[in-house]
This record gives sequence, structure tokens and C-alpha cells, in this order.
Amino acid sequence: MSKTILIVDDSASMRQLVTLTLNNAGFNVIQAKDGKDGVNKFSRDKMDLVITDLNMPVMDGIEMIRQIRSGNSHQFVPIILLTTESQEEKKKQGKQAGATGWIVKPFKPEQLVAVAKKVLG
Repeated sequence: MSKTILIVDDSASMRQLVTLTLNNAGFNVIQAKDGKDGVNKFSRDKMDLVITDLNMPVMDGIEMIRQIRSGNSHQFVPIILLTTESQEEKKKQGKQAGATGWIVKPFKPEQLVAVAKKVLG
């Protein structure tokens, strides 16, 4: 059975690119346009992995991760930040919130697929 990945990014073109990349690798993808939308979709459906942007309107990626991690049954779902940010302070904030990993944009499609496969075991 194929794994379901939630993509959270305020950029429609980035959501499309990530979705196409992951669909071609055999994953099911659900899209969300910001952190609040992401939390709502995460709580409604079973997700195997979350890939989120950091800087978004309404709710940023760090706050979304905190909200997802606050649920007891969601502590082990891998969450990857996919962002243009690369400062150590931002990475530290992501890790403290509960992020599993960090990929800097622009990304190589094969890198994204490899990371997804690795964290999904």
C-alpha cells in the first residue's frame, strides 16, 4: 500500500512540483496551502510523512509542527522542513518543535524522494 504524504506550502507551483515528484515515485500526496490548512488535513486523514515550508501566511511551519506534535498519536510521524532558510537558528527552532529533517530549496527531485523513502523506512 502506498504511503500518504502531506505537502504544506503557500506556493502553488512548489506544491505542484513536490506533488509531481512524489507521485512519480509512487506516493499519495495531499496538499495544504498553509500551516492551519495543514493541521486540519493532518488531523482528518492518516499521514505517513509531512513535508512543510517554513515561511507561510496564517500559520508558519514551526507552529504547525508544534500543533501536530502536541497530539499523542502524532509524535512519530516524520516531518521534513523544505525551505529556502538555512540558518542554524532556524534549524534549531525546527528541531525543537519536532522536525525530523531539513531540506533547503531549491532541491533535486531525487534528493526529495530519497529522503522520503529513508524516513518512511
